Amino acid sequence: MSNKEQGFAIVVHGGAGEPLEFADGCDKAARRGHAMIVETGDALEAAIAAVMVLEEDERFNAGTGSVLCLDGATIEMDASIMDTRGHLGAVAGVRDVRNPILLARAVADTPHVFLAGEGADRLARALGFERSKPISASQREKHEKLMKQLAGSVPAMPGIDNRMFEHYWNYKTPIRLPPNAAHDTVGAVVRGPDGHFAVAGSTGGSAPSLLGRVGDTAVMGSGFYAGPLGAIAATGVGEHIVRHMLARTVYGYLEQGMPLQQALQRGIDLIDKDVDTGLIGVTKTEAASRSNTHMPTSIIEK
Repeated sequence: MSNKEQGFAIVVHGGAGEPLEFADGCDKAARRGHAMIVETGDALEAAIAAVMVLEEDERFNAGTGSVLCLDGATIEMDASIMDTRGHLGAVAGVRDVRNPILLARAVADTPHVFLAGEGADRLARALGFERSKPISASQREKHEKLMKQLAGSVPAMPGIDNRMFEHYWNYKTPIRLPPNAAHDTVGAVVRGPDGHFAVAGSTGGSAPSLLGRVGDTAVMGSGFYAGPLGAIAATGVGEHIVRHMLARTVYGYLEQGMPLQQALQRGIDLIDKDVDTGLIGVTKTEAASRSNTHMPTSIIEK
């Protein structure tokens, strides 16, 4: 933590519950964000650049590392961006875009702020964005592990009976249950040297989930928020985060004059301790992260 007034700061996370060994990926992302701020001076471009690094790292549940849906064939990704210059864009249920964070940024330039499903994918085609890479061996291995977990007695999603997914199955293919769940987001928050703030987030969704599920990453005020006092990003189980409008709630603590680290911890305390949850944030004088579990992160301040 630093008490420098203004100046650049970036905080990157790789998902609540992800191994701390993945911190090298967050370090690489933070360095890329720093390089971008040096190049452009724009906080949002720095946040996007950082998230793109994590979307290209198959260890993380975003972009090329996104988890497979329960049918073992479908991928549905969400992403979002927001800054204090007026940019706001999000996508949900994207299936064929290599870097959903770029599509979220593009949406911010349209007449809308949120596109989902087929419409979002069609926009990606119209703009010439690169399509998703073929499903990798690591993605299939994660899916097989999940299916075995769903067949057991340990809940694959906190507080949810595994049989609920069978009861509400809404895929075209028949259920195959059976013949560590994933619910992680990657994200970055940035304070630019000009005092502007930005946040960007991307996720491959939650596993397990029903087809069409949208979590907190694409929901403004839940998974992300940026305002004149700072920027906040959340990670964890979206169904819990959304119920608390967690990012905006934590930002509200800043409005009350609470220091960033205290505000982040208070936000974490709102969620059941058995539900993996993490928060990162930047303000005019601070840059910090908090979680109730292991969470790879990286912080750079200049």
